[in-house]
Amino acid sequence: MVRAAIIGLGRWGRALVTSVDDRSDDIRFVAGYTRTRATAEDFCAGKGVRLVDDFDAILSDPDIDAVVLATPHSQHEAQIKRAAAAGKHILVEKPTTLDYAGAKSAAAAAQKADVILAVGFCRRFHPAIRDVRQRLRDGRLGKIVAMVGQHTTSTQSFLAADNWRSDPDEAPAGAMTAVGMHMLDHMIEFAGRVRAVHCLTALHGDGVGDDTTTLLMRFDGGVTGTIFCSVATATNFSFTTYGSRGLAEVRGASLQQARFVPVSQQAPTGLVTAPPDEVTDYPGFDMLKAELVEFARCIRDRRPYPVAIDEVLHGMAVFDAAVQSAKTGSIVEVADHSDWPGRVTNGRDVA
Repeated sequence: MVRAAIIGLGRWGRALVTSVDDRSDDIRFVAGYTRTRATAEDFCAGKGVRLVDDFDAILSDPDIDAVVLATPHSQHEAQIKRAAAAGKHILVEKPTTLDYAGAKSAAAAAQKADVILAVGFCRRFHPAIRDVRQRLRDGRLGKIVAMVGQHTTSTQSFLAADNWRSDPDEAPAGAMTAVGMHMLDHMIEFAGRVRAVHCLTALHGDGVGDDTTTLLMRFDGGVTGTIFCSVATATNFSFTTYGSRGLAEVRGASLQQARFVPVSQQAPTGLVTAPPDEVTDYPGFDMLKAELVEFARCIRDRRPYPVAIDEVLHGMAVFDAAVQSAKTGSIVEVADHSDWPGRVTNGRDVA
């Protein structure tokens, strides 16, 4: 049983704790730290989580194996480095940091300390996403032509003005840090390296920073990707991978449905119609529990976390380019960072 500490006990930190509370034999939250202790005392008491008064108390506790960071993005780099130096394994919420340089530095610290650094792309573990992955691997999708993703929520309207998520410095490029990074992660895993981006952002709600983003990307080999994300409209999720042999779509706010449509095998004789689709429902899957259990098992088995760090770092390089593009309104080439062991190519790790 991995004994973990939760750092940050806002909405997301509490969701992480709840996902495995009395529901896992692999990981258990035994301690926690938050800047606003008074607001978390009742929750932690009900979950059996011991609250401490500072991060150092977590790091110096020999009975804590790992930390889970659900804190403001700007704090991640320093917290990862401190946790790594203390020998704690780390799961950090996305984005890893707010730029490539910080993410690379944090990853290097974890590598030097020989601890796992896992980034919270929980949607990779969903069976609907695994369905797309399997169809790519076995050839049923064929060669990827393009990918289109939409990920929206109405969360911005519920945030107080002084909430850190409302701070534009914590959320550059509009809705990318809140939701768009998940879609970007899927596209990098499936299509590999992004060459160039064009990012447009806008403000539609009552916040201070932009809350809506459209991102167009060009990948190696000519694949294109489009992401629309917003925290100022109704909640929706749809991710479609278009291949030379069919399309695979994941849809629903909780990714609860996968749909596959093969390409037509004969020319149309009238109106163009599609072959019958294959629809699979995946109700009730807990992505947070899945990622935490996998994190714990990787610690136990001393094996790498399945979200490869080189893919995470490339995502941060793409994010850097998106931030620059949003500021300038121009197409921006993604920096080719080749100084990390292992590089993204066609969605796979290479030495």
